Amino acid sequence: MADLFVIGASGTKAYRASMAAVSENIANASNADYSRRTVRTTEVTASGSISLYSSSASFGGVTVSGVERAHDPYLTATARLTGQQLASVNQRQRWGTDIETALRDDELGIGNLLADMHSAITQLSANPTNPSLRSTLLFSMEQVATAFNQSAQSLETVAQGITDGAAREVSTLNDALSELAYINDNLMRAQPGTANEAELLDSRDAALTKLTERMNATVSFGSKGTVEITYDGQTLVSGVTAGTVATTTNTDGTLAFTFNGTTIANPSSGSLGGLSTSATLTRERRAALDDLASQFATSMNDWHANGLTDAGNAGGALFSGTTAATLAIAITSSSDLATASSDGRVNGNLVDAATVLRGTGSVEQNWTALVNAHANLLATTNSEQSAMQARNTQAQAARDAISGVDLDMEAADLLRFQQAYSGCARIIQVARETVDAILNIF
Repeated sequence: MADLFVIGASGTKAYRASMAAVSENIANASNADYSRRTVRTTEVTASGSISLYSSSASFGGVTVSGVERAHDPYLTATARLTGQQLASVNQRQRWGTDIETALRDDELGIGNLLADMHSAITQLSANPTNPSLRSTLLFSMEQVATAFNQSAQSLETVAQGITDGAAREVSTLNDALSELAYINDNLMRAQPGTANEAELLDSRDAALTKLTERMNATVSFGSKGTVEITYDGQTLVSGVTAGTVATTTNTDGTLAFTFNGTTIANPSSGSLGGLSTSATLTRERRAALDDLASQFATSMNDWHANGLTDAGNAGGALFSGTTAATLAIAITSSSDLATASSDGRVNGNLVDAATVLRGTGSVEQNWTALVNAHANLLATTNSEQSAMQARNTQAQAARDAISGVDLDMEAADLLRFQQAYSGCARIIQVARETVDAILNIF
């Protein structure tokens, strides 16, 4: 009878633990950082002997031998990799789109305003003494300068946004490094096969995801599930020790990174890799815009210097400034426009504008090339983002198929464990009734 009580009691304990695990699974069904738990049980046998010293074994119920965590290291690592690549392309897509907006290839953008300016020159050449048309030309020139200024300011805002974004991402990265060091310490002291260990391993994988989404660091696993993180020859996390990553902005707007004060290479992937690439791209676009502004000022000033004003003076500088941010119109009176040519034509300089200011290598052509180049790059990035999004979704689904919680399966397990628990309770009841019946005989 004693064995029946032991068997029944051990069964109720085991199935109670199993139902608790199912309840925890159901409660965390929507938690992406949670891995499904199952309770592992082991049969208990009690050795004994009968007459003639013949050995035998009797069943002694079951015992809970541990908590198993559904996990596939390969699928988890694959999901981390695709998440890292997606984070990188997301940053490049976001800031590439902002750069395209800053360049403003619309009706108020540089390209259209250049066309409007040339149209104003053409109209004035037909009636060079018309004060209204002169004012219109002067205004259109001012609009072009303003468009350069606005694009320069918008690109400056993009650059500042990238700097601020990098600072936030580095802060999150350092939090993950500190968290991993803390988890390493706790994993070394955790009992294997316990719910506490499973929870720590879930936290470890969540911190690793947070880390690898930001930079392409190398992850190595040690005893009891601890991790070591290295990058560019530096050990970011080892045991209970974690260092600190920092970011600074160079004078040209690009990003630089250090670890514990030592310079490290810029990440090539993850969100920080995407931000680093975007910062470099922004610098290139700002430099190209400044070159266009300088070319515009130079070509306009040279063209204007070849003409004569109504007073017979050589045309002065139309624009000042050597960058997109500093470009400004230098004359305020339409009477200072040098519309005539030195050969006596009252509209000669205006007529010559079409050949001097437009055509191969002109500001208009170079502006179109700049906008097209960025549009093509952004289109490629958008295609890459769509493909990477699909790959990441597939990787996450494959991982979740192993470690995720299926509510239908959990419901079936819960019903099964409830019935088994009731069966074990019935064993105890039968044992008690049997003992009572035996005692009542006497």
